[in-house]
Amino acid sequence: MTELEIAASSEVLSSQWIGFGSKVKEFEAELSKVRRLPNMTMVDSGSNALFMAVKLLDLPVGSEIILPSFTWVSCAQAVLLAGCVPIFCDVDYDSMNVRAQDIEPLITSKTGAVMVVHYAGLPVDLVPILAFGIPVIEDAAHAIASDVNGKACGTLGDIGIYSFDSVKNLAVGEGGGLVAKNVEIVERARRLRYCGIGKSGFESAATNSNGRWWEYDISEPFIKMLPTNIAAAIGLVQLDRLTALQCRREEIWNFYNSVFESADLISTPVNAPPGYTHSYFTYCIRVPKRDDLAKYLLANDVYSTLRYHPLHMNSLYQQTSKRLPNTQKLNEVALSIPLHPRMSNHEMETVAELVLAFYG
Repeated sequence: MTELEIAASSEVLSSQWIGFGSKVKEFEAELSKVRRLPNMTMVDSGSNALFMAVKLLDLPVGSEIILPSFTWVSCAQAVLLAGCVPIFCDVDYDSMNVRAQDIEPLITSKTGAVMVVHYAGLPVDLVPILAFGIPVIEDAAHAIASDVNGKACGTLGDIGIYSFDSVKNLAVGEGGGLVAKNVEIVERARRLRYCGIGKSGFESAATNSNGRWWEYDISEPFIKMLPTNIAAAIGLVQLDRLTALQCRREEIWNFYNSVFESADLISTPVNAPPGYTHSYFTYCIRVPKRDDLAKYLLANDVYSTLRYHPLHMNSLYQQTSKRLPNTQKLNEVALSIPLHPRMSNHEMETVAELVLAFYG
């Protein structure tokens, strides 16, 4: 956050219109333009966007949705809360992305959709996955700046979602977005996000001043997912700064790569292949004695973490006996070290020096 975001949010506060309003619509239009999205609606979080995406598919209750175990819990919770069953699959050990070969053995007559996650902002190879002919939900929470041959991640499958929370590449505090190939799906999403009402009383009054604008007809039941003008105003500034923010992320990514490339015990993350654009959301190394390294870093005032704890290992989903070799190996060796645009050169050098020092 800079003085520009502070000024933008202050302007909204001064206007007294802090909830859903014109800034949201402006952000939707600008993001769609900058990222070449066919249509996008903003909601209050990426997690809620995932839930909405599953509901928009209108799958029968009990339908199975295949998704990677190596991802954030919101993916599985969205499936479960929508009345479907999450079926966890493995990922590629190097890219940490799901592949067609991980998905195919799990497809059954109950499969209603596949959910893919562009891990760390590295695009998934969707061509063979789309060839299954099953609806694809793209979790592009890490991939707001990622492309495949000039097409934005999130627009390659049937429905895509984005996250704009406080640690994402485009951060507004809390917020999310949903895109779809079918414009009618996005229009339905816009109606649903306000409890299924569509227009607010104020909007109705502006277009129907002769009627009872406070009356409404509910299209279908849904929970409230409205974003705010405050979040959208911050988002507009962040969007204007996105190229610079991404450049800084890439600089840190490349620095880590150059420092660790000759260290035999440290496996660096995969770079984007030709035609693909990376978002550099998180820098995840794979190392021996991972837990000891994490404690050593923390003792030296450097926070690291694992993104993410395998979901199939949670008892809630009743799949703890499932063997997902790559996911379970990553659970023992993967570690995300600091990467964010506000890092100074001194800070990134300190992180690298500490990692190298730990391994002698």
